[in-house]
Amino acid sequence: MAASINSVLATDQLPVVVIGAGPIGLAAAAHLAERGIEPLVLEAGPAAGSAVREWSHVRLFSTWGEVVDPAAEKLLAPTGWVRPDAAAYPTGGDWADQYLQPLADTLGDKVRYGATVTGVARAGRDRIVDAGRDEQPFTVHIQTADGREERIIARAVIDASGTWSTPSPLGANGLPALGERTAADRISYSVPDLKDPAVRARYAGKRTAVVGSGASAFTALAYLADLAKEENGTHAVWILRRGITGSTYGGGEADQLPARGALGLRAKAAVEAGHASAVTGFRTQAVEHKGDQLVLVAEDGRRLDPVDEVIVLTGFRPDLSFLAELRLGLDERLQAPTALAPLIDPNVHSCGTVYPHGVNELSHPEQGVYLVGMKSYGRAPTFLAMTGYEQVRSIAAAIAGDQEAAERVELTLPETGVCGGAGLFDEPEAAQGSEGGGCCAAPATLQIGIGAPASSGGC
Repeated sequence: MAASINSVLATDQLPVVVIGAGPIGLAAAAHLAERGIEPLVLEAGPAAGSAVREWSHVRLFSTWGEVVDPAAEKLLAPTGWVRPDAAAYPTGGDWADQYLQPLADTLGDKVRYGATVTGVARAGRDRIVDAGRDEQPFTVHIQTADGREERIIARAVIDASGTWSTPSPLGANGLPALGERTAADRISYSVPDLKDPAVRARYAGKRTAVVGSGASAFTALAYLADLAKEENGTHAVWILRRGITGSTYGGGEADQLPARGALGLRAKAAVEAGHASAVTGFRTQAVEHKGDQLVLVAEDGRRLDPVDEVIVLTGFRPDLSFLAELRLGLDERLQAPTALAPLIDPNVHSCGTVYPHGVNELSHPEQGVYLVGMKSYGRAPTFLAMTGYEQVRSIAAAIAGDQEAAERVELTLPETGVCGGAGLFDEPEAAQGSEGGGCCAAPATLQIGIGAPASSGGC
């Protein structure tokens, strides 16, 4: 008995490892620090919000008031940091430079850069072994920027690594379309920064296929429409896996996040002005070369006119490879925690807000490990940064032993636009005869957060 107690006491002195220095990971560290628990944030990139910086040109459709975590703001206050205008909309670059990096700097040596997590397990136990499992700390294997390997021992692990590194492919069945890999030099998986001269030249005067139906696709269509006004020959071909319905362009003026609603209206305007043409019910099976251009081929045999470039914005998925030795409880469809999945499942979720959730919905059979932020949503497409902030507030309370605070809801969410009807992708004609399943005016696949999804915590 004494040995078991000593083991627990020793484990309590270890840090909590947080994977990812994005918005949710840094918020987790702030909440842990507020409760006197030592966090250690491991960031693969060279700076805070490295993934966010990859879409630095895209403006969020949440305001500053909605993307700053309360515990983080308390931690920053003594440094003289002042939150930007709460009603203003930051870009990804603003978010990283004006909030995430100062927060990471305040945390100091509690944040390590160039540290890529390659594996997490129970110390001395693979996923098969039961004996003494829960009493063992976690071992976190990392590879540093210079190629060295290290092992870190932790009392708990919070994975806020997001999904940015694993975009979903062009193929409609979840696998890369035939020829997708060989056409990689003409295919991108993020919203282009058309202010960059090199990127602008890639799309100016060209035909570009934009595949996807969420906010990222809306943003790309709007950007390409603006380019078409200045560069003759620029045209977007918008490829949808279902038909166009009253919900295709989002909630419009009825959206409780006005900037998100406006984004959908800009995409609609691009189509109506002729800068983009929509192709519906098209589920890509193959990519073929035709000279210097690409031809997309659908499962039903349809072939599109050749395009010069393809932008694939079909969502993201979690990288679970480095968690293979942990016992995770994940929904078989969404790859989200089993208790959370029914709340966010786009196949069945009704309109209204996503219920605020915390440690109870995010726990796994493996005690002490949590997936948070975008990663906790698995393949579900809707996420708000403040949802992630509530997640890590609850988890930090649970780790500290404050179960009452962990189970208390401290968040009211705006309408997220999560609706039923994703299954209609397979029935484009049926979709045209409905309004997204009799639901609210927002697409079932709406990407909550930004024009291009963030690593952890869209917003």
